[in-house]
Amino acid sequence: MDYEKKNRQIANSYYNLGLEKAKIRDLSGAAQCLKKSLHFNKYQTDARNLLGLIYYENGEVADALVQWVISLNLQPENNLADHYLDEIQRKPGQLEVESQNVKTFNQALWHAQNGSDDLAILQLARVVEARPHFVKAHLLLALLYMGREDYNKAGRSLYKILQIDKSNPKALYYMSIVKQNTGRADVEKRKMVKAFSHRQMQDDDVIIPNTYKENTGISTVFHIIVGLLLGMMAFYFLVMPARERDLNRQRDSELTSYMQKLNNANRQNDILKEDYDTLKAQADEVQSQLDELTTGNTSVMAQYQSLIYILQNYRTGDTAAAAKAFAEAGFDLIEDETIQAIVEDIRQDMTANVYQTLVDRGLQVWNAGDKTQAMDLFQASLTIQPDNPEAIFYVGRLYQDAGDMDNANTMFDKVVNEYPDSEYVSRARNARGY
Repeated sequence: MDYEKKNRQIANSYYNLGLEKAKIRDLSGAAQCLKKSLHFNKYQTDARNLLGLIYYENGEVADALVQWVISLNLQPENNLADHYLDEIQRKPGQLEVESQNVKTFNQALWHAQNGSDDLAILQLARVVEARPHFVKAHLLLALLYMGREDYNKAGRSLYKILQIDKSNPKALYYMSIVKQNTGRADVEKRKMVKAFSHRQMQDDDVIIPNTYKENTGISTVFHIIVGLLLGMMAFYFLVMPARERDLNRQRDSELTSYMQKLNNANRQNDILKEDYDTLKAQADEVQSQLDELTTGNTSVMAQYQSLIYILQNYRTGDTAAAAKAFAEAGFDLIEDETIQAIVEDIRQDMTANVYQTLVDRGLQVWNAGDKTQAMDLFQASLTIQPDNPEAIFYVGRLYQDAGDMDNANTMFDKVVNEYPDSEYVSRARNARGY
């Protein structure tokens, strides 16, 4: 049996199912199908691109970038991921705005866990105003409203989530609690019962009236008196006890209903406390991850952006720009194994070939009179490949031209002492003066 072909067929089936779910805004179900598709075939770039779009639609921009970068590396040509990444980079400050939204959400989460619900609600309101599709922010806002028993506002936030992702499990669960506390659940139940229990009168249903007989005179008076007596007896012996029993049943029913509502409220309160405790337990980890994600040039998002810039320069043939960017960037915060494999491939190419391109480019700009840029290029080359006596010698010469003899002599001595077989030894000695 061709297992590889079988896996591709299964992956395509899950992708098609995920696509159908995404079309009807069942985003949670679509994401599960697409993850299963990638489990059977990680090279299914269409599934990866669609999963990135779902993450982006839910406000998870960093997760979307991960999927698109992996997709672009697996399929460099004719890939929609390239278009998605260009769209994000083309918008001025888009990544910075997304980072600020995540940071504000993180601050709101911290305030919520420390009892400052009002401040958390204000910050979350700003987040969802700037990013209306940020599902996690809507969920936390709804949870805070439910904690304050403001179920109408909570319902509005949950309704927005279900417009984005109609099968979001947490939103559906919270909405069931909101409906129970606002009476919507009972109203919907009564509508269902009424819709399926109504019976129209059939043609053979006949109302048979009592036989009418006209009475006059004394018999009429007698019948009236007897009717009144019977009516009074029936009232005292039948109606009054039945009325009393109805009142007792109504009182018992109301008492039972109140007890059920109280028990439901207690259970809901326990559930909310458990959710709150879970969020609090995750706070430190979330804080650390979001700081890494959003803090300056060393953030995860900045590292992904640097990798995208390097890959684009590779495709356009500007290896010097790619090498300089690689030398200045760091990728230690990226944990995805596929992305790390891409970084390692680039690092091997840099240390084997591209580092010399920086030296050649540095000589060109030096000859053109730009010593500052030449120094940057030589230093970038040494960052990639420190054991290059040519770049070390040229750095020393630039220090010498600038009058910094201490650093210049350090570079020349390093060439002479550490690379005695290099062709630059004699030139370093001459420049050193011995």
